Amino acid sequence: MPIIVNLDVMLAKRKMSLSQLSEQVDVTIANLSVLKTNKAKAVRFSTLEAICRALDCQPGDILEYVGEKKT
Repeated sequence: MPIIVNLDVMLAKRKMSLSQLSEQVDVTIANLSVLKTNKAKAVRFSTLEAICRALDCQPGDILEYVGEKKT
């Protein structure tokens, strides 16, 4: 998938656990784990906004476009 979720990177930079983030944004640990492991097919803007607020970051700090490799 050409979009990578760098949630684990931002959590490490903020020295925050997934469970702490879950409490702050009112999203289950299971749903955040799906994002963190790049298995999510979509993310709601409201969820992204809450994550950015809790981590004091921009959406671009969490989402990264890597593109398709040409073969």
